[in-house]
Amino acid sequence: MELDLSSEDAAFRDEVRAFIAENYPPEMRVPNPETDLTKEQSLLWHRILYKKGWIAPLWPKEYGGPGWSVTQRFIFEQETSRAGTLPPLAFSITMVGPVIYTFGNDGQKQKFLPRILSGDDWWCQGYSEPGSGSDLASVRTKAVRDGDHYIVNGHKTWTTLAQHADWIFCLVRTDPAAKPQAGISFLLIDMNSPGVTVRPIITIDGSHEVNDVFLEDVRVPVENLIGEENKGWTYAKFLLGNERTSMAGIGRSTRYLGRLKQIVRTEIGEDDPSFGEFIREIARVELDVLALEATELRIVAQMSRGIDPGPAASLFKIRGTEIFQRITDLTHQAIGNYALAIREHPVSANRFMPGPDYGHTATEKYLNSRKLSIYGGSNEIQRNIIAKAVLGL
Repeated sequence: MELDLSSEDAAFRDEVRAFIAENYPPEMRVPNPETDLTKEQSLLWHRILYKKGWIAPLWPKEYGGPGWSVTQRFIFEQETSRAGTLPPLAFSITMVGPVIYTFGNDGQKQKFLPRILSGDDWWCQGYSEPGSGSDLASVRTKAVRDGDHYIVNGHKTWTTLAQHADWIFCLVRTDPAAKPQAGISFLLIDMNSPGVTVRPIITIDGSHEVNDVFLEDVRVPVENLIGEENKGWTYAKFLLGNERTSMAGIGRSTRYLGRLKQIVRTEIGEDDPSFGEFIREIARVELDVLALEATELRIVAQMSRGIDPGPAASLFKIRGTEIFQRITDLTHQAIGNYALAIREHPVSANRFMPGPDYGHTATEKYLNSRKLSIYGGSNEIQRNIIAKAVLGL
């Protein structure tokens, strides 16, 4: 989608491009930055953006946002995604930060928001549990009031990058007698608290990205409760709306499509009988990306006027994740046998990898992208939301 930019917005776009080119740390340009970088390396770009004042494009200016227009926000997201920069940690900037400045009290805003912006606090998300993935209303982690504290016991799972986290925001059950959605609270827990244990889950691609988090008699100050007790479901839905909207991934898909086209030209060539079919499949995906981009721009404009994304967030989640999965699938097919190699972890392991460099992570990307249609509320659940909220079924 081509925007007819004003001269001011075109100048802003050029400024963003130049800033990325001049300031993005070269040590962050690794095959899979989510798992190949240390915690400190992951925060390099975050801190550069923070110093520039660009770390939280969607935040209100009063809380540390840059005060950009909707078009400027869109330009920034597109330019950073297409340049392949590692985005700031979503759990901090996109998820818990907006919950705190929207529903938190003044003390919580003063305590947490500056450290989220600076990167001094790394957050993770405590939603999913064994048996409570997309059905978040069935969470069983309990928080029992004991004077000025809650005593928390439970088990969170698939907790992304919890091995680095300073804090975790959790859905906990504070009223077991209430209806499932009505008895949940939103609690902020210090990961250094006694009773918090993090255990790695090694995924099918061999990487350590997700974890189990065990909470055993963890004492959490009542002052870390967001909003009202037993109203956590409201805050959780607000957070998931932001998360799902960000899953459209237009810039990422555009960048990987360009890479796929180059691979097809190199590995297959126009004389190969399968070349035409690959080109047709790429064209279909590219049209899907353009359609989703147009929808994203419309919804972002609505959000800037205070309109909740509602079911549109579910649409972004479904289409954005399916598109990227299809791109990784086509990439894997185009590379052929050389795509079957899987890197050892840690990535510094000394092992020869045959074939072109772009084949070394093809299987890793393909396998890792399978999770996209599951986390953040599975795509099947999102279709149910659309069926109910939009179609009235």
